[in-house]
Amino acid sequence: MSRALIALVTALLGALVGATLLPRVLGAQAGRYGPPVHREWSRGLVVALAAGAFGVMGGRFGWSWELPAFIVLAASLVVVSLVDLRHFVVPNQVVAATLALSVPLLAVAAVAGHRGDDLGRAAIGAALASGVLLVMNLLNPRWMGMGDVKLAVVLGLFLGWLGLGHVAAGLFLGFLVGAVVGVVLLATGVRTRRDHLPFAPFLATGTMVAVAIGRQLIDWYVR
Repeated sequence: MSRALIALVTALLGALVGATLLPRVLGAQAGRYGPPVHREWSRGLVVALAAGAFGVMGGRFGWSWELPAFIVLAASLVVVSLVDLRHFVVPNQVVAATLALSVPLLAVAAVAGHRGDDLGRAAIGAALASGVLLVMNLLNPRWMGMGDVKLAVVLGLFLGWLGLGHVAAGLFLGFLVGAVVGVVLLATGVRTRRDHLPFAPFLATGTMVAVAIGRQLIDWYVR
């Protein structure tokens, strides 16, 4: 089966998950943190984001042992991003559940694919990514919340599986997107310097780009 067809199949799976499971998770988080506004995210938006994220993973990994773990990551990034945008918090429950599911799945992929080195590198990536964000949190909590630090454990785990260069690329892209959006929001008056800007969506965006085309970006940079 071609990668394009696999991407289509996984995108359809993502649409199904986005229409059924993810709205329930988002609803539970809204009840936990209390919605600051009355309307909820439209189901169509959740479906579109999940379909796109799942499709990227299917096209990137094909039918492989690592695909299930990265599908879990895709679902998690959709939920975490939307919750952070709405409630300005990275949900600990979602981060913990993602780790509880993905670590065994990556371990299975490592054993089945004889990729023990990748699993070890994933652990290093988790430590590096969370360490960088932890330093920023300690320097100034307004720069980086502890929720983002915890999320970085998950992101570093998956990006480290692909390569430590992917960890650097994912974080850099996340900060780059965040900086560009922040400047635009300040310039247009939508946000002021005192307003909090949720950072998880930018980290998620950088991670998705690094997963999808990180190798090409790294090869281009080192030339």
